[in-house]
Amino acid sequence: MLVLVAPGQGAQTPGFLTPWLDLPGAADRITAWSDAIGLDLAHYGTKADADEIRDTAVAQPLLVAAGLLSADALGAVRPGAVAGHSVGEITAAVFAGVIDDAAALGFVRTRGMAMAEAAAVTETGMAAVLGGDPEQVVAHLEKLGLTPANVNGAGQIVAAGTAEQLAALAEDKPEKARVIALKVAGAFHTHHMAPAVATLQEAAADLTVSDPVLPYVSNKDGRTVSTGDEVIARLVGQVANPVRWDLCMETFKEQGVTGLIEVCPGGTLTGLAKRAMPGVQTLALKTPDDLDAARTLVAEHSS
Repeated sequence: MLVLVAPGQGAQTPGFLTPWLDLPGAADRITAWSDAIGLDLAHYGTKADADEIRDTAVAQPLLVAAGLLSADALGAVRPGAVAGHSVGEITAAVFAGVIDDAAALGFVRTRGMAMAEAAAVTETGMAAVLGGDPEQVVAHLEKLGLTPANVNGAGQIVAAGTAEQLAALAEDKPEKARVIALKVAGAFHTHHMAPAVATLQEAAADLTVSDPVLPYVSNKDGRTVSTGDEVIARLVGQVANPVRWDLCMETFKEQGVTGLIEVCPGGTLTGLAKRAMPGVQTLALKTPDDLDAARTLVAEHSS
């Protein structure tokens, strides 16, 4: 049983789109998407530095575009389930046939700008907490006023809150845990993002939506969502609610997953899977050089 997953914000690195643009038709697609959303995806994916692509309004469309481009290059794939981490859920919604490419790019452009605007209100950020007892970590974060915004499994919880709260966490770490500041531009998946929810509700009303043609596992609670309207409602609400990737992986295991492919820029979710789902064969699409191995994995694990 094969799962196809899409990474979230923070997975991008300078120049990561460059090799993909050499594939037939890829540059034309990126140009068309760029024109449609008013953002030069080719520039940001090939020439921009780390600070430029950390900008939420840039990073999110760039990640969705890269995920769609790499999945298309993989060819016809019918996985047993699809899922995405945070903004990657929009990419997964395309995989499942809920919305098309153009709608996804327009929606994620609105999402990125709305979240960037919400993040500008207060100086906020995120930090990864690695190790420690998960229940104790969550309790410690809540004591400091922080939100466990991403519960990723494999001993990783991402805390989100104000700069002051994160500084307090750096000084007062949970027992047996390490804290690493993340290079993101806001406290995503917390109440700080509430203004973006209203914006996305308006944008969602204009989408043409279909029911999923593949099992779509939501990172709200790890459940499989069967209607397109529910998928979109969850995409709207998730910007201000925690990501439960740990529960997605539990669902994959219950469904009998044997292989997992993470679309470009892959690496983060395959790393979590290796620790949380031992025995599952994983592959991250980093460059087109990974496509042959990915196709072999598809052939071995598709039903």
